[in-house]
Amino acid sequence: MVYDVIIIGGGPAGLTAGLYTSRGRLKSLLIEKALTGGQVMTTEWIENYPGFEDGISGAELSQKMEKQAARFGLEIIQGSVVNISLNGRMKEIALEDGRQYEAKSIILATGSNPRLLKIEGEDTFRGRGVSYCATCDGAFFKNEKLAVIGGGDSAVEEGLFLTKFADAVYIIHRRDLLRAAKCVQERAFANPKIKFIWNSIPEKIEGDDRGVKSLHIKNLKTGEQSSLEVAGVFVYVGYNPNTAFLRGLVDLNENNYIITDENMSSSTPGIYAAGDVRAKPLKQIATAVGDGAIAGVSAEKYIEENF
Repeated sequence: MVYDVIIIGGGPAGLTAGLYTSRGRLKSLLIEKALTGGQVMTTEWIENYPGFEDGISGAELSQKMEKQAARFGLEIIQGSVVNISLNGRMKEIALEDGRQYEAKSIILATGSNPRLLKIEGEDTFRGRGVSYCATCDGAFFKNEKLAVIGGGDSAVEEGLFLTKFADAVYIIHRRDLLRAAKCVQERAFANPKIKFIWNSIPEKIEGDDRGVKSLHIKNLKTGEQSSLEVAGVFVYVGYNPNTAFLRGLVDLNENNYIITDENMSSSTPGIYAAGDVRAKPLKQIATAVGDGAIAGVSAEKYIEENF
């Protein structure tokens, strides 16, 4: 199967790129390994995306983006890309299940995955009390005590969400200042269910056959060690870009994010990157959409000039 543009990744960046290339009458295929929408699908409520004055759920926003792009002819399939190779000006894409595609241009919008704590007990209790998605798993912890690791927007916002179910939510941060937006901080400080544990890091998760029972933490300033009785540990300590299969194809920075210019062009002609997978100072839905629009237009221009 030969396409003008193949987009890898179906989050806001990929769906926006597909909207632009499809409206440009390019034969466009979007490949998503899971559900379109990406991490947005796991976000309960979004307040900072323009156009929705009262906010919108992540699931609804994802569905609207997908329907809009599909209306202009974007083809969407499920699959996991394992290799991309170059054949002259054409790009060849191989999927895990053996399917193969060719494209004149590629837009990489593969996003990122949550970073792990890499502490004892994390792997053992993953899915049994250790989670990376409060929206997905919060309802399983009614009337329990929970720990949230991190101090950015995701950690604090998801901590607030967990107060809908939990009796208490401990937000554990390695510093004594949050990185979250001020308005989010204000809501968290005003919530009586949220308790902050500053200058501390998690060291070990313990539990039994039924799941997590406690989290061992260490104060970085005093060296004091203590234990919290919690039924769940929710982890928000950053993300790792999904670029392992791209080594040697495009240039990556020291943190393995794709390096692009202002046109979303990678180091390889005809290959573009958009969204959280590329190196940039702010990773938000609004910036992902902007990236996707630029990448889509850049791919269209590349095809016009080279084919």
